[in-house]
Amino acid sequence: MSTYMPKAGEIKRSWYVLDAAGKPLGKVAAQAAVLLRGKHKAIFTPNVDCGDHVIIINAEKAILTGNKINQKMYYHHTGYIGNMKEVKYSTLMKTKPEFAMQLAVKGMIPDNTLGRAAFGRLRIYKGAEHKHAAQKPEEWAL
Repeated sequence: MSTYMPKAGEIKRSWYVLDAAGKPLGKVAAQAAVLLRGKHKAIFTPNVDCGDHVIIINAEKAILTGNKINQKMYYHHTGYIGNMKEVKYSTLMKTKPEFAMQLAVKGMIPDNTLGRAAFGRLRIYKGAEHKHAAQKPEEWAL
């Protein structure tokens, strides 16, 4: 008996739509990370990219539980001395909700070649409309 090893040519990639309206940002991001990696499949192998495409809609309607909306901060450095920038998540969710969701998903996938390939299959939209109807995406229930 030998272990089945999926090959790159025989992996089928599906398209899934996640609706973030009224759901916690982290829960939606965690489910997206699982789908992007392919952990929901029986043929999952850690060293093979067997994930699917994920479309997240209604990113602006995602919620942050507790008092995170006022206390959680996004920090980034510009590269110049003393230029550490900080933005509250209340501001970030109003101005760039897609970026907030992107940050959450990026933190949940590995920081290697497989993770970068998986991150390329993620599409995030602020509203309920997306332009991937031709791929016939399936609705994924959280």
